[in-house]
Amino acid sequence: MSASSSDVQLHICGVPFSLNREILAARSAKLAALLKENPEDDLSHLLGDIPTDSQTFELVARFCHGFDINLSPENVIKVLCLAHYLGMSEIHSTNNLIKKACFYFQNNILPSWNKCIKALKSAETILQQAADLSLVDACAESIIAKVLHDPGLLGEPIRNVTTTDDDSENDENAYKPNVRRRLFVLDWKSEDLTLLSIALYEPIIRAMVHRKVPLEYVASSLFHYLNKWVFPGTKGEDEPSIHERNSQREIIEAVERVLPQERGLIPCSLLSQILQSAIILDANTDCKSRLEIRIGKQLDQATVKDLLIPAQGYAKEEQYDTESVKRILKNFYGNYSSTDTSGLIVVAELVDEFLAEVANDIDLKLNTFLALAELSQAASGGTNRNADGMYRAIDIYLDKHRYLTDREREEVCRVLECNKISPEACEHAAQNEKLPVRVMVQILFSVQLKLKDTVTKRIQRGSDNRLLKLEEGEEDERGTSSSEEEMMKAEMERMGSKVLELEKECDMMRREIQRGSYQHKIQKGKTSAWKEMKRKLGCMTSMDETNCHVKKKKVHPR
Repeated sequence: MSASSSDVQLHICGVPFSLNREILAARSAKLAALLKENPEDDLSHLLGDIPTDSQTFELVARFCHGFDINLSPENVIKVLCLAHYLGMSEIHSTNNLIKKACFYFQNNILPSWNKCIKALKSAETILQQAADLSLVDACAESIIAKVLHDPGLLGEPIRNVTTTDDDSENDENAYKPNVRRRLFVLDWKSEDLTLLSIALYEPIIRAMVHRKVPLEYVASSLFHYLNKWVFPGTKGEDEPSIHERNSQREIIEAVERVLPQERGLIPCSLLSQILQSAIILDANTDCKSRLEIRIGKQLDQATVKDLLIPAQGYAKEEQYDTESVKRILKNFYGNYSSTDTSGLIVVAELVDEFLAEVANDIDLKLNTFLALAELSQAASGGTNRNADGMYRAIDIYLDKHRYLTDREREEVCRVLECNKISPEACEHAAQNEKLPVRVMVQILFSVQLKLKDTVTKRIQRGSDNRLLKLEEGEEDERGTSSSEEEMMKAEMERMGSKVLELEKECDMMRREIQRGSYQHKIQKGKTSAWKEMKRKLGCMTSMDETNCHVKKKKVHPR
C-alpha cells in the first residue's frame, strides 16, 4: 500500500506501518477521537507509545482492514489488551475486535489447562495491562478449578525414599514426581506451571493453598519449579550472571514463602538442597532461618548427607556450615515435645555421624566440635544411647588434629561417656595412642564396673533359678542341680575375685595418675593394657556377658 496524505505513519518497536486513517477510525474509538481533534496533523507522535509489539499491532491492523486473523493462546491476551487500549468495542463498531477476541478467550482458552498456561506465559510482557482487565485472574481461576478437580495436574507427590546402602540409586530416583499420563490420548502433553514467571506462579500457588488443594501436590509443583529455575544454577555447572542470580534469589525466597509447613511432607534432602541454594544465592535472613526451622522440625528423618552444607564466602574458615547445623539442632531440641526418647537418640546418633564427617576438616575448630557434641550429649542424656559413634568422631578428630595439646585432647574427650561404649570400642580405645592416658584408664575402669555388675546379676539369677526349681518339686534332680550350681558358684566366685583384683589395679592407676607417676609407664606399655586386663580376667568363663573374645567390629575407617 503506497503512502498518501490520508495514511497514518507509525513505528511500532522499530517496524514501520502505513495505515489508512478512515479505516482505523472506523474500528478504533481512540483513533477516531484523535483524528477528529487533529484532522490535518501527523498523528505518529501521538501514537508512538502504544503498549504493544509489532506482531500484535500487525494483527490488529489486518483486522481493521478486513482481513481474517488467527487468534491463538500465544497472542489472544496481547490482542485483547491492545484492542482495549484502542477502544475497539461494540459501542464504537459492531462485530469489533474485543468481542471476537473475548469469545475466543472464553470458549477456547479458559476450558483448556494447556492453553491457559500458554496464554498466561504470553502475558508476562504486559502483565499489568492483563491484570487490570482481569485476564490474569480468569486464567488463574480456571487453572485452580482444574487442579481442585484433578490435583495430579501439578505432578505426582514427591516420593520420600528411605536411604539405604545403595545411595546412588536412591539419589537418582528420589524426589522425581512421575509425569502424569493420560490414557487413550496419545498426543496429549500436560503443560507445567513451571513455564510461568515467579510473578504469576507465586500468587497462583498461594491461591491453591488457600483453596485447600492437597499440599503434597503443591509441594510437587514447587519442587518442579525450583528444579527448573534455581537448582541448575547453584550446582556449579555454569556460573550464573548477576541478573540470573538476582532472579534465582527472588524465586527461592518466593517459593519458601508458600512452602507447606507440615512435618515430613517435604523430605529433608530436598529442604537441605533448598537451604544450600538459598545460602549460595545470599537469600534474605528470614528465608534461610525459616528453612532451618523446617529441617529442625523433622531432623529425625534426615541423613548425615543432609547436614553437610558447604560453607560459602572467601573468608570461610571451615569446610562446612556448622553454624547452620547448630541452629537446626537447637530448633529440633527446642521443639521436641514427644515423651518417646527414640527421636532424641536418632538425632544424637545423626550428630555423631555428622561429627565423624566434619572431623576430617583440618580447619574445624575445637570449640565448634565440642559445641555440637555437647548439644547431642545434653539432648540424649538419661537414655541408653550407645557412645560408639561419639568415640569414632573423637578418634577421627584427634587423628586429623595432631597438633592439639594434652589439655586440649582431654577437653575433646570430655564429651565421651566412657560407660556407654561397647566392648569392641573399649578394646580399640585401650590400644589407641591418640587418647589421653586419663581417658584410657576411665574406659578400663568403666569396663570393670560393667563386669562386676554382670557377675552380681548372674549370681543372683542362679540363686533365683534354684529357688524356682525347689518350688516346682524337682528334689529328685537335686543332686545334679546342686552339682551344676556349685560349679557355677565357684566360677562366679572366681570371676568376682578377678573383678576385685582389676578394681584395685584401676584404683591404683587413678591414684598414680593423680600423682603424675604413672604417665610414663602407661605411655610405654599402652598397647598391652587391654591384653593385661583380659589376662587378669582369665576370659575362660562360658558366660556370654563376660566373654572378652568378642568379634571386633569396625570402629572407624582406617
